[in-house]
This record gives sequence, structure tokens and C-alpha cells, in this order.
Amino acid sequence: MHPNRRAVIAGAALLPLSAGPLKRRAMAEKAQFSGLLRRPIPSSGETLPVIGIGTSRRYEVEPTPEKIAPLREAVQRFVALGGTVIDTAPSYGTAEDVLGLILSQDGLREKVFLCSKVGTPGREAGAAEIARSFQRMKTSVIDLIAVHNLIDPDANLATLRDLKAQGKIRYLGATVWRDSQLADLEALMTRETLDFIQVNYALDDRSAAARILPLAKERGTAVMVNVPFGRDRLFKAVQGRALPPWAAEFDCASWPQFFLKYVLAHQAVTCPIPGMAKVAYVEDNLGAARGRLPDAAQRTRMEALVDAL
Repeated sequence: MHPNRRAVIAGAALLPLSAGPLKRRAMAEKAQFSGLLRRPIPSSGETLPVIGIGTSRRYEVEPTPEKIAPLREAVQRFVALGGTVIDTAPSYGTAEDVLGLILSQDGLREKVFLCSKVGTPGREAGAAEIARSFQRMKTSVIDLIAVHNLIDPDANLATLRDLKAQGKIRYLGATVWRDSQLADLEALMTRETLDFIQVNYALDDRSAAARILPLAKERGTAVMVNVPFGRDRLFKAVQGRALPPWAAEFDCASWPQFFLKYVLAHQAVTCPIPGMAKVAYVEDNLGAARGRLPDAAQRTRMEALVDAL
């Protein structure tokens, strides 16, 4: 378990009696037997569960049975609970190879909405990188491939359109991960038709809400959110602090759910993709996809709480 997350989960035990063990148990039992919230991909109407898995760093392990075993357990649990979206990239070390090994067993590939990226400039080089992704993940179809970090979007989008026309990919898009890229992403979204974007957005990183998220809503573009925990900044900020009792008003039982429910409460967001390398993370994070989401007033209260830390 990540040390920051471990400390945050331990801090949740400090919840006041108003959100005591019986209430938490009732919330957990209710969540266990309710389905995951789903949202549509605007370009097709296909719906996706609103929490996915991101594989950066955590799935970059040596592709041996011993190293893969806990990751396989996490993916199996994720799918069993109704999750489908898994996001990766060629630049994530061995993550594509690891996913290929995991998804090739137990019929998992057919149950997963598989996403990757292309991050090499040049039409031929980009196409070659994409071909390797198919090989590494042992699949004939990848649901979504996005232009990674806006690298050579003209060449790479042309390749992706060809692959989509051939039925080798189902959706295409573009990704960024830092605020300095938002202006370029906005320009690309304005001139191109994209099925998806992927953008950084978190309770302590709200810049995308100013122009990118409204534009995605206007353009009919699905939004995946990377680093919804602010690269662990949020865990560090609340370490040792009890979850506020008013979080129960939107069926929130942990700090990770608090952060994810804030992101999901923006109606332009389709699916945040936090890293999940352990079964415990999967079970906790998917709790954010159940029950109520914070309303506008509650989101403002959440912002004020984090801004004051």
C-alpha cells in the first residue's frame, strides 16, 4: 500500500461517532449490492462505468508471474465489481506487456474497454508504435487510442482515423497531463473531432474546469481524467485528518472517494482513471461510482476545505 494512502486510510478510523461503525457498515453493504454509475460516450452513446484503472508506474513491473500476480488480482476484482476501463501507453515501461498477459486469461480482454496512446512523431514511426501496442497487449482491437501529450497530432490523428475506419480501434482522442498544455489542447479540440480527451483535473488542480471541460461538453467529447489524486498531493494534504462527517451526505466513506466524487460531480467528466494496483484500492475507489455525488454547494465546500489545508 502506498505510504500516503495508508496514512489516509488509517486516518479515516478517526471519523466521529456521527459516522460510526454501524453507519459505515450500512453504507458499505448498500454499495456492495448497487451498480456502478455509468456515463455515455457522446460520439456513440455507449456507456462506461465512471471509474477506470490507470497503469502508469504501478503496472511497470517485470512481466514475471510473481510480479504480475497482485496486478492480475486487482484487475480481476475490478472486472468482477463492474469496472471496464483500463488505460495504458507504450511509454509506461512494461505496462502494455503486463496487461497483455493479464487480459489474455479468464476471458478478461472481452470484458475490458482497453485504452492506449501513440506518442511518437512521424506517420511511419507512430504507426509502428501502435502496431507494437497491438502485439504487446495480444489483441486485434483496441477500444481507444489517443495522441499522447499532443505529440504530432496531425500525423498521428491521420493514422488513428485510418485504423478507426478499418475497425482496429473504436475511438480516438488526445491527452495532456499538465496545465501548460491546456491552451494547445483547447486549440486541437476546436479544430478536430475527437471522441475522447484525457486531462489532468483534481480537487486541488481545477484549471481544466475553466475552458476544457465546458468545451468538451459543447463538442460532444468524452473526458477521461488522469491524476485525480493530484499525484498524491491530496493524500499528503489530508494525512492524519478525519473525513468530515458531511461527506456522508453524498455517500462518501473515504478520502479517495471524496477526491473521486468531486471529479465525477462535474457532468463533463466521463471517467477518472486512478492507479489501482491492489484489490483494496479497487474496492475503495469503485465506491466513488456508487451512491450520490456532491451538488454544487457541496463541491464548493470541498474546495474550501482543501484550499485551507
